[in-house]
Amino acid sequence: MKTPECFEILVLNGLVDEVVSRLMSGKEADVYVVKSQGELCCAKVYKDARKRSFSQLAQYQEGRKGRNSRQARAMQKNTKFGRKETEEAWKNAEVDALRALAEAGVRVPQVYNYIAGVLLMEYVVDADGNAAPRLNDLRLTGAKAREYHRELMREIVLMLCAGIIHGDLSEYNVLVGRDGLVVIDLPQAINAAGNNNARIMLERDVENITAYFGQFAPELTSTDYGREIWKLYASGKLSATSILTGVFEQNNSPADVKGVMREIDYARILYERTLARKT
Repeated sequence: MKTPECFEILVLNGLVDEVVSRLMSGKEADVYVVKSQGELCCAKVYKDARKRSFSQLAQYQEGRKGRNSRQARAMQKNTKFGRKETEEAWKNAEVDALRALAEAGVRVPQVYNYIAGVLLMEYVVDADGNAAPRLNDLRLTGAKAREYHRELMREIVLMLCAGIIHGDLSEYNVLVGRDGLVVIDLPQAINAAGNNNARIMLERDVENITAYFGQFAPELTSTDYGREIWKLYASGKLSATSILTGVFEQNNSPADVKGVMREIDYARILYERTLARKT
């Protein structure tokens, strides 16, 4: 098996003892099973930007903070240095998201190390100790589909409480591990508060997951968890203990334009009085 040259530096640094096998190939990276200090773990090797098939990159990067103003300007102008920084930011985004989500209690692979464009992380296994399958590899009963759907809605809520939206969540990037479902593949994770596409992506993640489980439990397709979760988040009421119903009630009452104008006028008067006292 031909392995990427980037493993050489990991071997030299004692982080990888042996490359066991290639586990999977995705649109933005290849994942290998390796031995590190005698233990099996995963090594995610990110593909070069020219070889990645992930589309509409810009909408995912909106709201991400550069490490300094020079780097941010270069990324915005798409200079050679900026493209290099954009590439690093894409890779670092997953590392940062995995660490933040693990701290928030979301089930994601544990990060061990990140060096030379390779992410060393937990090797998620099933009850028999084999590589955990992805959701799309399984046939589910209606009861199991409903159970897994509830579990993932909870994970989505926990992610959003941590200010993060997966952005590409589907049955293809959820593993069925020994201790439950594990969310993977987060280089496109977005900042919920800093991205104008946040609501759309959150609702799309929920719709993708619901559509998949709806194949086994059709009643799930009539739920509306995405808009319910976003409404709670936007109103500051979302928490890890929020009880979801799957029902979204649209507020169709007309806006109180006159009331808003009164508040604006009142604020303007207060501002003018404050200025008058200062002079």
